Amino acid sequence: MAEALDLNRYAGHLIRRAEQIHTSLWSRHVSEAVTSQQFAVLNALRDRAGIDQRTVARLTSLDRSTTHHIVRRLTEQNFISRVRDETDRRRTLLALTAEGRMLHASLAPSAKKINDELLSVFPDERRGEAMHVLARLSQRKPVRTRETF
Repeated sequence: MAEALDLNRYAGHLIRRAEQIHTSLWSRHVSEAVTSQQFAVLNALRDRAGIDQRTVARLTSLDRSTTHHIVRRLTEQNFISRVRDETDRRRTLLALTAEGRMLHASLAPSAKKINDELLSVFPDERRGEAMHVLARLSQRKPVRTRETF
């Protein structure tokens, strides 16, 4: 029978705890109404008006279904506009509305502050290394089937 894992040395547990801390900071200091995933979509569109939903999903690392729901909700709230692509009628191009730009501008400074707060647990000279480790983890492709390692 396998022994219990020391959760303080288990990467998945620590990542989940870090996400809980991020979510708590986000709702307390950025927004209770706009999630960090919704902000990621707004941010992806901030300087890229006219991209399609698939590109937004790729830029935000959200699955297509989640991206669809977020875009629909932000469109209903008049933060995103949708326009049919004239060259490819199957595509819908997205852009921030004036309200969406104002929302992004109101949230971005606080989002940066909580990012700085999260990284404050590392000495200044180790923050780049911490971001590098997180970036490496986030680039790992998920395993689609159940496999034994």
